[in-house]
Amino acid sequence: MLSACNRAPEVALAAQASAPVCASAQWPADVSGHPRVATQPDDGSVAAWGDPAIIARCGLDPLAPTTDDCVTVDGVDWVVRPLSDGSAATTYGRDPAIEVLAPASYGAVPLLLPAFTAVAKTLPETGRHCS
Repeated sequence: MLSACNRAPEVALAAQASAPVCASAQWPADVSGHPRVATQPDDGSVAAWGDPAIIARCGLDPLAPTTDDCVTVDGVDWVVRPLSDGSAATTYGRDPAIEVLAPASYGAVPLLLPAFTAVAKTLPETGRHCS
């Protein structure tokens, strides 16, 4: 049955998903050439692209200092961590934060992050930066 393969990815809303900056997030139309796809739930704080889906969520609590890798992409700091089936990047020094989840088939998640620069820069800064 093909319809089961085309189901919208289910995305858990973050704690601060209802924050105005997240509820009206201006997500990119595509990420590395992959078009945006519907999500379940259909909420302004979450978005997805491609299949398997690259997923972004706005509204996470800000990260505390960490020993995880921290990279700066287009003036935005991101903490990157491996997952069992890909990797995740979370804005650092922003409150609320954005998390980008990328399946392993897309390669290193930092290569996808330029697509999220504009929306990440709308988040209030906390003063913390990658060191």
